[in-house]
Amino acid sequence: MAESMKGLKRTHRCTEVTSADIGSTVTLMGWVQKRRNLGSLIFVDLRDRSGLMQLYFEEDIIGKEGFEKAGTLRAEFVVAVTGTVEKRSGAVNESLKTGELEIRAESLRILSESQTPPFPIDADITVKDELRLKYRYLDLRRPNIQKNLILRSKIATLTRQFLAQEGFLEIETPMLTKSTPEGARDYLVPSRVHPGSFYALPQSPQLFKQLLMVSGYDRYFQLAKCFRDEDLRADRQPEFTQIDMELSFVDVDDVIDVNERLLAFLFKECLNVDVPLPIQRMTWQEAMDRFGSDKPDLRFSMEIINVSDVVKGSGFGVFDGALENGGTVRAVCAKGLGDASSKKMKNIEKTAKDYGAKGLAYIQLKSDGTMKCPFAKFVSEELLNALVEKTGAEKGDLIVFAADKFKTVCDVLGALRLKFADELGILDKSEYRFVWITEFPLLEWSEEQGRYTAMHHPFTMPMEEDLPFIDTEPGKVRAKAYDIVLNGTELGGGSVRIHQDDIQEKMFECLGFTKEQAYERFGFLLEAFKYGVPPHAGLAYGLDRLVMLMAKEDSIRDVIAFPKVKDASCLMTNAPDVVDDKQLEELCIGIQLPQEEK
Repeated sequence: MAESMKGLKRTHRCTEVTSADIGSTVTLMGWVQKRRNLGSLIFVDLRDRSGLMQLYFEEDIIGKEGFEKAGTLRAEFVVAVTGTVEKRSGAVNESLKTGELEIRAESLRILSESQTPPFPIDADITVKDELRLKYRYLDLRRPNIQKNLILRSKIATLTRQFLAQEGFLEIETPMLTKSTPEGARDYLVPSRVHPGSFYALPQSPQLFKQLLMVSGYDRYFQLAKCFRDEDLRADRQPEFTQIDMELSFVDVDDVIDVNERLLAFLFKECLNVDVPLPIQRMTWQEAMDRFGSDKPDLRFSMEIINVSDVVKGSGFGVFDGALENGGTVRAVCAKGLGDASSKKMKNIEKTAKDYGAKGLAYIQLKSDGTMKCPFAKFVSEELLNALVEKTGAEKGDLIVFAADKFKTVCDVLGALRLKFADELGILDKSEYRFVWITEFPLLEWSEEQGRYTAMHHPFTMPMEEDLPFIDTEPGKVRAKAYDIVLNGTELGGGSVRIHQDDIQEKMFECLGFTKEQAYERFGFLLEAFKYGVPPHAGLAYGLDRLVMLMAKEDSIRDVIAFPKVKDASCLMTNAPDVVDDKQLEELCIGIQLPQEEK
């Protein structure tokens, strides 16, 4: 039978009790982790968000009724206990913060009883994600998840503190806004007052934060909730949180400077990790050439090697064909994988094909001194030796090749490089390697749309020295854009924005927008730019990704209180769900499902 608190006040969280409190009376409240009945003694581990405290019950002290009540306790009962802090009489538990202490219980109230939970509330359990997320409110009690969310709260608090000291103002931007479909899909919200019209949930506060610069607010930030209707991965969710900022009268170096100091501050305060400043910078072109990715993991080398000059005129159709079509031939040498089995090589080839390769050319230098090379019969022995020498391969190593257009080669070898690092177990989660990636291409060609699209967004400033190419060779124009990457994950990105009318009009022209189309989509911003706009730049972090990496987790689901699963649904609430016909009628919406879904 659950009891009320009857005016009882909690004096401490479990791990707030220290040896300085020995002999004093405290009142703790929390959940029963486990109970051990030794006959004349009952031990209970009490848990709250701070950790565990051992309690013990003796009939002589708590009385017969209280002792019998203690005997009914089960896992996850919610209790309030008043007692005296003592030094442990038994063995000290070195793994617990309170391992030298225990509470001699003098009164007990059962505030709430619990059914047997569907899984133990413990950090070291193996439970299917589906079950954990269905009972997320129980999963959130687990110490490792609580530790992650406490870290997340600390990061948010410290970020606000740091940016406020740097002169930033925290300003909220709207959640219901206009759809500007240039990027991921919007989540749409129907308007009852304006039938047939829709709001969009923001993919980012981009346009509003630029308007705040027009409005003279100088330095803005926000921990902004954003929404994108896109396919999910381990580090993506349909709703996520950005640390978003914008600054006036700045250039690239100014934005990088304040953000390097922010990162160093967060890592020192939260993890006691020193981030060496300044953080390394690398151009987009260098990152792609060396690592096949614009978010390179620098915790290991295994760089991509251009062998186009070596294989030119080799007589091997795969290599020669790629070069004749303006492509490239490149390789990665994986130290220690030369003895990979046929089954493993097929798996490696599947990964290559998943990222666009038509097949996989490779050389295995086995540890017994033999060589396996499926394309050896098409090329000379001299060429094989030259490739081994060029890649620095030795006995026991594996060389893989990709021959295609530059982007495909980068995609394939960038993915294989990460796969090999995982196979070799050389990724150290305790190491934090930051890098700024700069000078991105301003535009990228979309085969699907048959036009150039903005690699970041249409308001990104081109590098001034590349402006002469914008009419004749738009693909060569670099952007004043920058991403901050940590251990192969993009933490955030930003750019200097366009603030000159003529450059903005030229940008829209490159993207295939007429002036009318540009005003239809972004008219309120372009109109505002007629009234004095300062040079400005900004950046936004994915807060969820930052916490994930700082907490050394593999998925952002473990650092978000109530995440969605891969199909963007919530297993706990069953959202999204159908709504009443009356609600649809009020919104003037009719539903027509695809035939197979009916």
